[in-house]
Amino acid sequence: MWWEKEKKTDLPPPPPLVAHPPEPVKPENPRMEPSMPETIRRDIPNASSPGQALIGRSIVIKGELSANEDLLIEGQFDGTVNLQEHCLTIGANGKVKAQVNARQVVILGNVTGNIHATEKIELRKSGSVTGDLASASIAIEEGAYFKGSIDIARNGAPEAARSVAVSARSLVEDYDK
Repeated sequence: MWWEKEKKTDLPPPPPLVAHPPEPVKPENPRMEPSMPETIRRDIPNASSPGQALIGRSIVIKGELSANEDLLIEGQFDGTVNLQEHCLTIGANGKVKAQVNARQVVILGNVTGNIHATEKIELRKSGSVTGDLASASIAIEEGAYFKGSIDIARNGAPEAARSVAVSARSLVEDYDK
């Protein structure tokens, strides 16, 4: 037939299919370092950011600490901590006896002392705090230990009603009723 005459049979055969190895999977956050276990990295905000200092498990420090970067404490610290514009994280192995001032504080370990954060304090279920908390936002996970008072600062409210103080004892008494 006429269409068979127009078919071109001089075409080269298609190239054979070759199996290529899969592309390596790149992490969503390229700053994540594989040296820190995923379970810890998930629980600690900014755990792998390049501007974060680390006090390791075997380190014991006494004194006054201030920094212009985020800080993760996995060791022991006794004194005062001042990170006004940064985040302080007390790791699961961290033991801190200090007065703390920071932008944000995340507690997975043990803290004895008062904590003041301009933005937020997070007490995770593995964490323990004996002392007063003062911040614009406070989150305490179920299972965490807390003994002290809470002061939540409200921006824009009159000075008399600017903060609400709640003691842990009154919370427990209200819960028992």
